[in-house]
Amino acid sequence: MQKTNCSLPNETIEACKESHAILLGAVGGAVGTDRWKDHPTGDRPEKGLLRIREQLGLYCNLRPAILYPQLKSASPLRADLVKDGLDIIIVRELTSGIYFGKKSRVNGDCDETTFATDELYYNKKEITRILEDGFNVAMKRNKYVTIVDKANVLETSKLWREIAEEVANKFPEITYKFMYVDNAAMQLIVNPTQFDVIITTNMFGDILSDEASVLTGSIGMLPSASLGNTTLGLYEPSHGSAPDIAGCDIANPLATILSVAMMLRHSLNLEAEAKSIENAVGAVLDCNYRTKDIFEEGKILVGTNEMSNLVIKELK
Repeated sequence: MQKTNCSLPNETIEACKESHAILLGAVGGAVGTDRWKDHPTGDRPEKGLLRIREQLGLYCNLRPAILYPQLKSASPLRADLVKDGLDIIIVRELTSGIYFGKKSRVNGDCDETTFATDELYYNKKEITRILEDGFNVAMKRNKYVTIVDKANVLETSKLWREIAEEVANKFPEITYKFMYVDNAAMQLIVNPTQFDVIITTNMFGDILSDEASVLTGSIGMLPSASLGNTTLGLYEPSHGSAPDIAGCDIANPLATILSVAMMLRHSLNLEAEAKSIENAVGAVLDCNYRTKDIFEEGKILVGTNEMSNLVIKELK
């Protein structure tokens, strides 16, 4: 955006459409400044991320939350809650919902006439396809799905439940249940191992996946994939750009490296190569190397560059 004054130029969109896959770096501006606050179109770096998902039809976001055995002590949860490990995947609808609904602001002449609105919109096609994708993910795992909503309040959630019942009929091997989002947020803390595949809306998935990431010790460990109807996918770390530590050589590169593994698996059909990257990361952690965010006494503290080189060396 600094070069073009646009968060997502058309040239970038066309280049992405011609690619087999996209590996995206975290998006954000410099800490302590907001140079785009008065941008004439209201554009911001973060808007480019929303737009690229929409332009490429990447409606399905896979956000794994895996607690590596080597990092159990880094989890804020009690040891007994994660003694058997933690392996959750959140399937988040990505191109509809309240983030993409109509927005309005009215500045009236008194408190009662000054208000804002955000439309929460979903149609049957959008709900059906994300539920089907989530159930397909579950078929390759433990065949257990939790659908998270707020059906006691929201009409869109009631529609999600109706469609979920229809989709579930196509997957008789899958066990599924519904859970309100407030309860799901609590259950992720008190009993996280009850979950395997969580399917949910754009906003709820955004919030819950960040919560789940903390349980794994560091968001710096977690990759993500955004997929659509083709093999073209967008892969990125779950964390933000962390401008406050830019150039300090302390950021954890493993989420980005593991995003490459997801890219090889989902877009390029290179399962063995994907697994080799994941195994290399595990081997480096076995050797007790840690970046600052996952460091603990008795381990070996390394920087961004050294951690990356250690994984590359392990691959070789």
